Amino acid sequence: MSKPIDIDGAFGEGGGQILRTSLALSLVTGNPFRIGNIRAARAKPGLRKQHLAAVRAAVAVGRAQVSGDVPGSSELAFQPRGCFAGDYTFEVGSAGSCGLVLQTVSPALLMARHPSRLQLGGGTHNPFAPPYHFLQRTFLPLLNRMGPQVRSELQQWGFYPAGGGRVSVDITPAPQWTPLDLPARGDLIRCDLQAILAGLPRHIADRECRAFNAAVSRPFDARVEELPDTVGPGNVLMATIESTHMTEVFSAFGRRGVSAEKVATELAGAVNTYLASDAPVGQQLADQLLIPLALAGRGRYRTTPPTRHTHTNVAVIGQFLSIPISVRPVDTEVWEIRLGDWVGKQDGARAGTTRR
Repeated sequence: MSKPIDIDGAFGEGGGQILRTSLALSLVTGNPFRIGNIRAARAKPGLRKQHLAAVRAAVAVGRAQVSGDVPGSSELAFQPRGCFAGDYTFEVGSAGSCGLVLQTVSPALLMARHPSRLQLGGGTHNPFAPPYHFLQRTFLPLLNRMGPQVRSELQQWGFYPAGGGRVSVDITPAPQWTPLDLPARGDLIRCDLQAILAGLPRHIADRECRAFNAAVSRPFDARVEELPDTVGPGNVLMATIESTHMTEVFSAFGRRGVSAEKVATELAGAVNTYLASDAPVGQQLADQLLIPLALAGRGRYRTTPPTRHTHTNVAVIGQFLSIPISVRPVDTEVWEIRLGDWVGKQDGARAGTTRR
């Protein structure tokens, strides 16, 4: 057995992403790890229900040995026995994000020998994680462009704090992955705004749409969708920006004590920052793309100034994979992230991956 990798959960942004990335890459590489100071930077440190759901999903996929997997634990040891494709059902048991559980186990399943099917229960639209529609419209299409094929279906909405959402995911691995090159987003094709309500008055969504279009740098086609009261209460405002080379999704969530206008202007601020630059990749996606491109062996994309979250993820990936990752500014508004020995499209080669 190889020596466990020691991970400091207080490093960088000090949140749950350090644990999820460690679990994902432990499954991919077969390397065990130990992590201490889990979520040390958070107001309530240690393992919460949603983090335990990710741990237990990784245990199932890797048939792993684990210790420290109890609520509130600040330490965990994880040793996988491999990566095993199959049909899995994972329940977060709260409004914790289905997407973050998928983020934990999908890298290994994308490199497995056989397809897998996942049923995920929990939060689908949660202010503390990428919402389902970001995965469906932005992240998964880019992943599918690389070779593996992932298909998802939203079966039931799940808002914070009630949860109760359901998502199904079908994963078909690929023997080789094509690296992504995203230096620019190309021409804008369509800009849409969705205001989603469940169990709340219609005027909230109408006000959000008006306030957003008053604050954003270009008009968006807006529509309101009212869901059954049984899945609420909940409110999410989603801006979808489709360009020649990719689609980005930005979101903001209604919450008690915050006006519809404030929710809309928060979202407009993020959208304006993105539109003001020619970078194709937003801050959230910049973090999400790191592991797939690392597994492909190389890749490149330009993004708006990366967050501490992204810098932390780069460091954790470096503890499991021997791949150079550079994060450097192009100008004040655009940064470029390169993985591996990137030359460009003209080198032509497809990066191979080892299937486990």
